[in-house]
Amino acid sequence: MAEELTPISNDDVVWMEEPEMGFWESTFLPAIFSGLKNSLRHVTDFKPVTQQYPEEKPDLPLNYRGVHRLNRDDKGRVKCVACMMCSTACPARCIDIVAEEAPKDDPLWADRDKRPKSFVIDELKCIYCGMCEEACPVDSIELTHIYDLTGMTRQEMKFNKEKLLEVFDKTKDNPRDPIRTHRGVLGPASDFTSLPPVGPATQIPQGDKASKPVSTDVIKQG
Repeated sequence: MAEELTPISNDDVVWMEEPEMGFWESTFLPAIFSGLKNSLRHVTDFKPVTQQYPEEKPDLPLNYRGVHRLNRDDKGRVKCVACMMCSTACPARCIDIVAEEAPKDDPLWADRDKRPKSFVIDELKCIYCGMCEEACPVDSIELTHIYDLTGMTRQEMKFNKEKLLEVFDKTKDNPRDPIRTHRGVLGPASDFTSLPPVGPATQIPQGDKASKPVSTDVIKQG
């Protein structure tokens, strides 16, 4: 009965016996000498791969996401229009923006409705995901290659608008941190005067009621 319940045949089972240790094996001397030989080989054929930071600066990839900056436009103004989209998209909730109305009597701000009164990023809370950069419709906020960010207090790690603009002034001429777009007065979003029509994602067979809308973007029901 026991043989019927065995998943494999006894003929397929190979029994292994532990090899007997000789005199030298029992002293572990061969294993010790083998380890010493391996260590000496690494010493004589030394090929270091560790970068001696900070004497040696790391070669970071071009898409590295480091400290933020606020870009300026061609007039030297901050590009930010205080739309709050970066703060809304931020998963770490590290961006705090207070908006104010742009002064209409100032010719420099005549084409703006709003501007940031204050703009603060908590670099300690930030996870450097880049979602604020993707959400910004005017290409105002960007992440730079700066990685060696230090501070003595938590307050020093909160970058306000002035400090973020200083980062832009320091990095705008660096080939690793180019200004990524020059389209439009503010950015790519300012180029859209009207949205182009969007075609259907799938093909609609002839005779289907969805292929005969009553008017544009309206499908007759029933």
